[in-house]
Amino acid sequence: MKNLMSYKGYWAKIEYSDEDECFCGKVEGLKKDLICFEGENVKQLKADFKNAIDHYLQTCKDLNQEPETQCKGSLNVRLGVKLHNEARIKSEEKNISINELIKQAVDNYIKTY
Repeated sequence: MKNLMSYKGYWAKIEYSDEDECFCGKVEGLKKDLICFEGENVKQLKADFKNAIDHYLQTCKDLNQEPETQCKGSLNVRLGVKLHNEARIKSEEKNISINELIKQAVDNYIKTY
């Protein structure tokens, strides 16, 4: 079951609250801002999600602030010594940086799955 929604570059995790008898969602990965939404059915959930994102972006614009992004585009990956060495050798063989090798590997994995 897919429990993610995306809109305008933001993605959110969806859960069901048995207590409230509704679907609820939260935009993940934000450090300082909080974007939550809910709906009694999928149609309402999608509409509230889009409204929440649009409201957030408009509020940032009104306050002349840059909207927070979920990912910065860089991350620290711990591969372990053996895999790190193998990746370094492969990057040298392909005459690309290890960063480029990892980007290609992740891209290929995402396209495959």
